[in-house]
Amino acid sequence: MSRTKRILIVDDEEQNRLLYMSILDELGHEYETAQDGIEALAKLELDIDLVLLDVKMPHMDGFEVARRIRRDRESFDVPIIMITALASREDRIRAVEAGANDFIAKPADLLEIQVRTASLLRMKDAQDELKRHKTELEEMVKRRTDSLRRSLDRVTEAQRRAYAAQIDTIHRLALAAEYKDKKTAAHIRRIGYYCSILGKGMDLSPGEVEIINLASPMHDVGKIGIPDEILLKKSSLTPEEFEIIKSHTTIGSSILQGSSSELLRAGEVIALSHHERWDGTGYPNGIAGDGIPLYGRICAVADNFDALTTKRPYKEAFSNERAIEIIREGSDSHFDPKVVAVFNENLDAILKTRKQCCNGDE
Repeated sequence: MSRTKRILIVDDEEQNRLLYMSILDELGHEYETAQDGIEALAKLELDIDLVLLDVKMPHMDGFEVARRIRRDRESFDVPIIMITALASREDRIRAVEAGANDFIAKPADLLEIQVRTASLLRMKDAQDELKRHKTELEEMVKRRTDSLRRSLDRVTEAQRRAYAAQIDTIHRLALAAEYKDKKTAAHIRRIGYYCSILGKGMDLSPGEVEIINLASPMHDVGKIGIPDEILLKKSSLTPEEFEIIKSHTTIGSSILQGSSSELLRAGEVIALSHHERWDGTGYPNGIAGDGIPLYGRICAVADNFDALTTKRPYKEAFSNERAIEIIREGSDSHFDPKVVAVFNENLDAILKTRKQCCNGDE
């Protein structure tokens, strides 16, 4: 059941206000009164459904009151009926331009006020219903959006945890492979950092740089499958033993292949290709030039520089200067010359990384 309508009577003459009050009483409406425009604008805060507005008033006439009502965001759609003795076409046009919905000529009577207000009050009911529906819809959308946002936050957090767990697993897998020949976690980090520096220099996207940073430490994961007596041998390897060592590339690729993880797929590529040489004399497949995957070409430079500058049971560490010289000498034969050029351009960052990540692994 709809509530009783509240109508604002605006007229500077008390006699007119009393007349309209009695008419609205008979029609069953509530009312508020105002004797000038200033009071009328203030009383619009009282949940007014319709305004009966006199035109000729001191200080602020009905036209100005109507204009101000229409400019107010809270009351702009309140119906306005102007009660006026003005009958000229110009005055009516002016009233419409000011925002009036209808007119009642003085002297007003019960029937005319009843007829004029009824249609405008129905229109106001429809507008209010639309507002309520819009508000309810906005609230429903907000609740659903808040619920969806909370769900997305939970999904995002779960994905972050899963990604962190994946990275941790990859790191531990890489560390397990290196553990047999006493390489350290510092070596694993350095390979990733070197590759990310080189990847940025090769204009890889930020996503690709992250992938090569996280995947390159798995380059030697296949060493898990190499017998200790060959892997840890301090003297020179026989040709047969070297062939077994070389198989760590295919073993690593087999361990990592078929994964749905982009990181493990990148690790598979790097494990298989990081010992290929630019001139085609590398292993396991003798691929040359740009036929070698870019991740493998980048890792080849990073891995060789780290191997050269790190002490191993079968060799002493080279100085940074000698290792850099060897990398440069290998440009266009062992290494992709573009990667070597980027290596040269980023030596400061690479040497700084080496110094920070050595942890005594000299």
